[in-house]
Amino acid sequence: MNKQLIKDVKDIYVEAFGEDPILIFSPGRINIIGEHTDYNDGFVFPAAVDKGIAAAIQKSDSGVSTAYALDMDSKVEFELDKLKPLKEGSWENYVFGVIAEIQNRNKVVGNFNIVFKGDIPGGAGMSSSAALENSVVYGLNELFKLGLTKEEMIFISQKAEHNYVGVNCGIMDQYASMFGIKDHALLLDCRTIKAKPFKIDFKNHELLLINTNVKHSLSDSAYNDRRSACENIAKMLKVTALRDATEDDLATIESEVTPENYQKALYVIQENNRARQASKAMEEDDLEKLGNLIYGSHEGLSKQYKVSCEELDFLVEKAKESGYVIGARMMGGGFGGCTINLIEKGKAKDFEKLVSGPYKEKFGKDCSVYSVALSDGTHVIN
Repeated sequence: MNKQLIKDVKDIYVEAFGEDPILIFSPGRINIIGEHTDYNDGFVFPAAVDKGIAAAIQKSDSGVSTAYALDMDSKVEFELDKLKPLKEGSWENYVFGVIAEIQNRNKVVGNFNIVFKGDIPGGAGMSSSAALENSVVYGLNELFKLGLTKEEMIFISQKAEHNYVGVNCGIMDQYASMFGIKDHALLLDCRTIKAKPFKIDFKNHELLLINTNVKHSLSDSAYNDRRSACENIAKMLKVTALRDATEDDLATIESEVTPENYQKALYVIQENNRARQASKAMEEDDLEKLGNLIYGSHEGLSKQYKVSCEELDFLVEKAKESGYVIGARMMGGGFGGCTINLIEKGKAKDFEKLVSGPYKEKFGKDCSVYSVALSDGTHVIN
């Protein structure tokens, strides 16, 4: 956790409002494996990381509430009984959405001031939105003694995103950010919303993220398109979700669906199995197997589910060539964002050198490299 980040929000809060705030840290997340399985009631394997959102929050007696996004140097004053979504893409919607969803549960929130700032790289697919939502709901729960459980809080964050931001997201991001455990990944069953923590010892390996620094415009429509294809095939198979189907089940309707949609459904069934196998590999300390599953995940995302892009595929190919990255794949919704790499310790600089020049030459822009550590979920900082 970035101490400077905490200091920045506290200092600005005290300067602006003249009193000591409650300080909250809410982490971003990575997902080791299990991509696009969450909205199919499947398994995912996320972990909270040491980058996230720091928030300073305290009650206000001025008759209005204030939210201040330090990163954007943008401030908004608002009245709690007049909340409505602003135009698409406004950061305020994350804050307003959380308050509105708390109010929908007949919980009373008074006026407050909040200052927040993050160190999650933009567009990296590490869920800065979930971290922000969680920091707001957690802070308000502390401040006004709302008595919300962590589980209730993540559903409030998710609903805020559905109803105010307009993104029909699954629950993985909010869950991982709220419930993260230092040095652990969580095998989350997206149907029961129950997770099993796995202590992760990568031994002489570590995680490295490489951001393509691109976001292709396909993402939202493609996401909705794939989601509906999966739901339609589940209906044809007369199961609640693809998590209940096997490859053999799917084969029975192969002639009734397009080859593209067949491959998408097949990918989800296979990825769900990979997530389960990955947890077993963790238990058995079999890093090589974990790495192969991660490479397999990328292959499926790229060739079957078709949510990768040239930049992501390029970085994964470079990882394979390197000889010291034992697993790599695209992470997140796709069409840009990051690759996650399981790399030998001490090789990060070599790998950066291996990919940076050729990437810039091919795509005319830089990629960015970050190492991450697995951290605790949303909490108060004393």
